[in-house]
Amino acid sequence: MEQIQIIDAKKHIGEIVQIGAWVANKRSSGKIAFLQLRDGTAYFQGIVVKNEVGEEIFQIAKNLHQETSVMITGEIREDSRSKFGYEIGIQGIEVIGESHDYPITPKEHGTEFLMDHRHLWLRSSRQHAIMQIRNEIIRATYQFFNERHFVKIDPPILTGSAPEGTTDLFETDYFGDKAYLSQSGQLYLEAAAMAFGKVFSFGPTFRAEKSKTRRHLIEFWMMEPEMAFTTQEESLVVQEEYVAYLVQSVLDNCDYALDVLGRDRAVLEKYTQLPYPRISYDDAVTLLNENGFDDVTWGDDFGSPHETFIANSFEQPVFILNYPKAIKPFYMKPHPTREDVVICADMIAPEGYGEIIGGSERATDYEFVLERIREFGLNEEEYSWYLDLRKYGTVPHSGFGLGLERAVTWISGIEHVREASPFPRLINRIYP
Repeated sequence: MEQIQIIDAKKHIGEIVQIGAWVANKRSSGKIAFLQLRDGTAYFQGIVVKNEVGEEIFQIAKNLHQETSVMITGEIREDSRSKFGYEIGIQGIEVIGESHDYPITPKEHGTEFLMDHRHLWLRSSRQHAIMQIRNEIIRATYQFFNERHFVKIDPPILTGSAPEGTTDLFETDYFGDKAYLSQSGQLYLEAAAMAFGKVFSFGPTFRAEKSKTRRHLIEFWMMEPEMAFTTQEESLVVQEEYVAYLVQSVLDNCDYALDVLGRDRAVLEKYTQLPYPRISYDDAVTLLNENGFDDVTWGDDFGSPHETFIANSFEQPVFILNYPKAIKPFYMKPHPTREDVVICADMIAPEGYGEIIGGSERATDYEFVLERIREFGLNEEEYSWYLDLRKYGTVPHSGFGLGLERAVTWISGIEHVREASPFPRLINRIYP
């Protein structure tokens, strides 16, 4: 007898199989019990008929508690009434691990309670669906970049300097010297791009921002590509193709998860249509001022309400181009005809989800980068290796970073980024 997973039920119609599962819920009448089963791949229903299995098996079924683990034996059948399409007619039940007084019941629970029980909350159908979409976005990311001959490079998590400035770093002792948890792998990826042409990384990054918004995590995962011989204009094409590819992959491969979350597929379909609209920072300020945002003046960074209004004006992801030099990092290339802006872009997601990508063309002039490092008050010696990239065969190069959890939150249509991380780290939470 073959042991299968629920997701493969369609391959075994009419066969007697075994499935290891947990009891998510159950209901029973005098002669029949319905078990809602999950095994990590999907959910489906198991049916226990008293007259078919006998008193002993039926009593086991009736007495099962939520999250008890079981080994089920039975026949796979089609079930046209369910979205999943299949069920199992149970013939035998072996209890593996009992579960009593499971703390998360079908009733409503407060957010803090659920976060305190995140290790158990992950088992729920909604959290399962979100993690399935996260997994698909990761899978699709590797496929997208591998198909385009990018080489995956793993930058260090412990660094001796800061790519984005020193205000939100986690500092640690490194054998008597100061070290920091990485904010970004970008500087190292620039070095790798000079060796391999096109590279990308995917790994954890850390920002010690004391922010409690629904968009911020202390620890999050970043997809960071870097491309040699690539202008910003060419990079923008890669960015929009990548995001559209992610959305399409979720539409193609996460049908059940989207149903669980109630995500409108027609809305997601719009996000696969290219090219995405673009607006300059200058015009974005004008757009905001003309629509009641009098608090925004040229030179300000945009806040959540501003980004939401801009993106909703287009109903698609939108690029905001060429921000003021004063509010962007030292490594961005200066604009060829203006002193006050740099060649960069943020991609803002619609529906109020904010920035999901930040990118730029990188400055290649040695003296300009050195001057900017000094302007930022950074230690020149710590960046000497980075300056070397401008001395030995520099080329035009561009790159960007996509925050995984923000992308998951947006594509899933959920409200808070904390649900997009298996075990989120927030300003007030490092448990569990």
